[in-house]
Amino acid sequence: MALSDFPRHPLTFGPSPVHPLPRLTAHLGGASIWAKREDCNAGLAYGGNKTRKLEYIVPDALAQGADTLVSIGGYQSNHTRQVAAVAASLGLAAVLVQEHWVDWPDPLNDRVGNIMLSRIMGAEVRLDQAGFGIGFKESWTRAIEDVRARGGRPYAIPAGASDHRLGGLGFAHWAYEVAAQERELGVVFDTIVVCAVTGSTQAGMIAGFAALEEAGGAPRRVIGIDASATLDETRDQVARIARATAELIGVARPLRDDEITVLPGWAGDRYGVPVESTIDAIRLTGRLEGVILDPVYEGKSMAGLVDLVTSGDIPRDATVLYAHLGGQPALNAYSGLFTH
Repeated sequence: MALSDFPRHPLTFGPSPVHPLPRLTAHLGGASIWAKREDCNAGLAYGGNKTRKLEYIVPDALAQGADTLVSIGGYQSNHTRQVAAVAASLGLAAVLVQEHWVDWPDPLNDRVGNIMLSRIMGAEVRLDQAGFGIGFKESWTRAIEDVRARGGRPYAIPAGASDHRLGGLGFAHWAYEVAAQERELGVVFDTIVVCAVTGSTQAGMIAGFAALEEAGGAPRRVIGIDASATLDETRDQVARIARATAELIGVARPLRDDEITVLPGWAGDRYGVPVESTIDAIRLTGRLEGVILDPVYEGKSMAGLVDLVTSGDIPRDATVLYAHLGGQPALNAYSGLFTH
């Protein structure tokens, strides 16, 4: 099968915007840096990268006759907020398990930002004290069973919409979208920088670009910046989802190990806890470009980009596309970081 054979339920405005970051480029003094803005991709509760993934998952949920989307994330999960928005737009219920993934001392962590938006949109929010983990959780299984027990028809969506047969398709489509935008803009992005945690965003990109390269497209370097602080688990999941997605969309060759790059160095010791480089990257991007990043994902991937460009690991003649995945509503739970 090819990617075009899979049904897609449009949830985004269309192709997400691509634009240069000239002041950041000049400040770093190296590669040319652009951004593709998944934080501006939809009108559903601020959008984000998971909305793009859900475009391929929704048709399967509707085909199964589901009346309730059941998913899981941390208290400030961008993913569960997007599931709540998509459910509301489709007239479905949403049950969201919100676990205590981040050890962050904000007393309003379970009342502001993403979780507040999910409640506004009518989702059933279940707080759980379990800690961070990208695997399948007992609390999520229990929520699915509870929906069935009360006569509902649940559709299970794992954390980040990642460990799902169709989870990589949204960002395989993103790769095709990038190729079309390059033709319009007269530019080729040889390097992609993206945050990696649950894995299917980067994995889908890798699979999509492999399909394009097989059809005669330019080779790409897709650099994942780990923000999970569980590097081996995330790297293994990216590789597994990338290979499964590539096979699903008809890539004829096996993916090479060198196509799957997830780099450590900017996650800190714990998921969701910003470190000095995170805050520096958020302030730098805000001050130079007026672009807002979050402290869980994008602040860490931008910190990686800054260091890779300034060290020359990304060479001066490279043209870099920074994948901005969204996540800014979580800033509400980190207000203590920005008091001056």
